Amino acid sequence: MEKEEIFNLIEQETNRQKNGLVMIASENYASKDVLSAMGTALSNKYSEGYPGKRYYTGNQFIDEIETAAQKLALKIFGLNEEAWRANVQPHSGSSANLAVYLGLLQPGERIMGLDLATGGHLTHGSPVNFSGKLFNFVHYGVNPETGRLDYNEIEKLAIQEQPKMIVCGFTAYSRTIDFQKFSEIAKKIGAWLLADISHVAGLIVGGVHPSPFPYADIVTTTTHKTLRGPRGAIIICKKELGPKIDKAIFPGLQGGPLENVIAAKALCFNEALSDKFKQDQIQTVKNCRALCQTLIENGLKIVSGGTDNHLLLVDCRPLEISGKDGALALAEAEIYTNANMIPFDPATPLNPSGIRLGVAALTTRGMKENEMKIIGNWISQILKDHANLDLKSRIKKEVLELTSNFPIY
Repeated sequence: MEKEEIFNLIEQETNRQKNGLVMIASENYASKDVLSAMGTALSNKYSEGYPGKRYYTGNQFIDEIETAAQKLALKIFGLNEEAWRANVQPHSGSSANLAVYLGLLQPGERIMGLDLATGGHLTHGSPVNFSGKLFNFVHYGVNPETGRLDYNEIEKLAIQEQPKMIVCGFTAYSRTIDFQKFSEIAKKIGAWLLADISHVAGLIVGGVHPSPFPYADIVTTTTHKTLRGPRGAIIICKKELGPKIDKAIFPGLQGGPLENVIAAKALCFNEALSDKFKQDQIQTVKNCRALCQTLIENGLKIVSGGTDNHLLLVDCRPLEISGKDGALALAEAEIYTNANMIPFDPATPLNPSGIRLGVAALTTRGMKENEMKIIGNWISQILKDHANLDLKSRIKKEVLELTSNFPIY
């Protein structure tokens, strides 16, 4: 493939993001500054080690950038350097979680986390993931009637199983996490508490979701999603745990950190301190509730009956379609979502019964409740008549008209 063809494909993907409705809950739009930082000469530099303790020379400017990112990571959550430490080197949320497990536990030791089928992440102990292969995971779920976490049942399971660590966090759970209650459970059995806030980190910074601080011992988060930075992750832990976590990242899991991405993380954190960012997080929650209400008014079934954050799950079984068929039909109208397992799903992970919807990227574009109502009606129409080509073609044109009024880049 020639150079021009590759650049052409990049342009096509950029246009897809501009023209379509990005409603995959894990995705967002990074700013021009964040994108620019990733395309700098910082990508050329090897900087194995940490600021002031590198294995290569020539890192005097890199050290300053990484130190700034560490400080800003603490600042956005209102933390001080006396009690907390930030590691900004993890390449992904998966490597961040693995570093915590390996830094504080021995392979084979017991960890408790949210089951993948009820909203947890692969790295929370799925048997097909390294976490489930290296550690002895036991899983809690949600109440079958409410679709919500049952903290009394979680506490009973923790007392019964005595895990060395409890993981609280999710990838497809639309309700608020009670970090204080998780902390009480962890302390009762003498376990570490890891809060994986990858999905709600931006909401926490914006004050519209409770903070895991000071309840958790360790917090991991990706830096994209609601934080809308570069793809990557950070680990924040109590200061005394810092040396173990740092060693688990380097030399344990990674060699040279991606300093161009770390610079982009620093810029992302700086943006997260702005009033505009916080207002966007407030609007994100408003938008998701407006979307949810519109879907309910159209007769769609929503897991747990609603949402408290940036995402929601549609149960497609009453529509007599699979989540995969629904997501593909929406994509034909340039509404991008993902098929997703729902709690107690009788279907398979490759063809699940649900669809996950997120509004963070739409909010970043400037959309508000009125647009959510329009989009909710489009989604409802397509899911109720997913094979109707004329309907999808008409809505696709309307999507293009809408997105043209909310430009990005």
